[in-house]
Amino acid sequence: MPEELCHFIGGKTVAGTSGRYGEMFNPTTGEVAARVPFASSAEVEAAVTDSAKAFPTWAATSPLVRARVMFRFKSLIEENMDELAMLISRQHGKVLSDARGSVQRGLEVVEFACGIPHLLKGEFSDNVSRGIDLYSLRQPLGVATGITPFNFPAMVPLWMLAIAVACGNTFVLKPSEKDPGCSLRLGELMVSAGAPPGVLNVITGDREAVDALLTDERIAAVSFVGSTPVARHVYATAAAHGKRVQAMAGAKNHMVVLPDADIDQVVDALMGAGYGSAGERCMAISVVVAVGESTAETLRERLARRVRDLRVGPPTDPKSEMGPLVTREHLDKVKGYVDLGVEEGADLVVDGRSLRPEGHESGFFMGGCLFDHVTPDMRIYREEIFGPVLCMVRATSFEEALDLVDRHQFGNGVAVFTRDGDAAREFTHRVQAGMVGVNVPIPVPLSFYTFGGWKQSAFGDANQHGMDGVRFFTRTKTVTSRWPTGIRAGAEFVMPTLK
Repeated sequence: MPEELCHFIGGKTVAGTSGRYGEMFNPTTGEVAARVPFASSAEVEAAVTDSAKAFPTWAATSPLVRARVMFRFKSLIEENMDELAMLISRQHGKVLSDARGSVQRGLEVVEFACGIPHLLKGEFSDNVSRGIDLYSLRQPLGVATGITPFNFPAMVPLWMLAIAVACGNTFVLKPSEKDPGCSLRLGELMVSAGAPPGVLNVITGDREAVDALLTDERIAAVSFVGSTPVARHVYATAAAHGKRVQAMAGAKNHMVVLPDADIDQVVDALMGAGYGSAGERCMAISVVVAVGESTAETLRERLARRVRDLRVGPPTDPKSEMGPLVTREHLDKVKGYVDLGVEEGADLVVDGRSLRPEGHESGFFMGGCLFDHVTPDMRIYREEIFGPVLCMVRATSFEEALDLVDRHQFGNGVAVFTRDGDAAREFTHRVQAGMVGVNVPIPVPLSFYTFGGWKQSAFGDANQHGMDGVRFFTRTKTVTSRWPTGIRAGAEFVMPTLK
């Protein structure tokens, strides 16, 4: 019998009561691993109510005390790293090394949040006018919510909740219904770290739960990561209900390869960035732009050989370089894009659609696919595939390659590989994307900088983590203060000015 998961509300597991469930699969075997309760609007309201009750006490807790909770939370994540990584591998399909790496990147944001006493420091100006001081405070918003994707079951929730909670907010997390186990475990670890019940609640569900969160008047801020169509809905709905919103959306990340690039380095980078985590990353490289025919031919030959040799297998096998996709539905979608690319006239150099690892024929596996001679009018170029499919586009010049990147609807991440510092600097300054890598294929910033894309890759003005995260989960209060001195200046009827 499949396991039946629960919500995590008020510091304890709570069985679902809506009567609606979804199935969570083991992507390696294709079997149903658990039933996931889909929260009703009433269940969401109960979770928000619990977080709203917890907010005043948590907000009034000293930032020093909140930092100590975050330090203990960090330690507990480190102690349970293997368990969290195994949950991710079993429920999502990442190979174990990648799963551990994703938890580590989330943990780095927890480490950043441990510095919250410093991060919340305001400004002070002494004696701006006769006996008047001016200062600012950063204060929490109230109840915040995070709606997170299936591809990073630990990292993205930690990006959101660590900073929100450290800033003094309470948080309702709605993870993907495809693999919520890691988020539920993080809820337990937060309570074990000393956070009062209700500071972090976790509910599982589908669109009904999401819409209930987006429209609840007690939710002050919404953080989202997912596809562009859903991000648009989240942004528009939450903003219409008066909430702050940061919505990270889809991507089609390009790597521009200039003729002077180290091709061996490029191929290594593309293998990891294009096929790591089965391409199920919003920062995956899904388009390589080869500048010059010689560059393209050399790159095609070396890439094809490596893609054919890609070791695809169970995620817990140390020999596996790539595991399965998350669900049968998603596997069929990705294969459908490969079919479409062939129909559109792209050259399918490596076809991984028929791959079936021995002993795991029912799992959601496919091999790496490589297209060449892809053109900007093709859907496989325009749309996010979110699978192990790499498209090669050929450009004749630096300017043509840069123009390709800039004209694409998405602007999440981009990379350029070159030995020419002048070309790299020119590219970095002119390219229309939020995150740029120079000889770095996946330029995800560290926790003390911010993560966010441009164009249709992000909605809202604030990025994830770093100081943008602190600003997003707090609001500024400015205080003008004067204490009686025994000297009365009389009533003034003009706008106060400096004297």
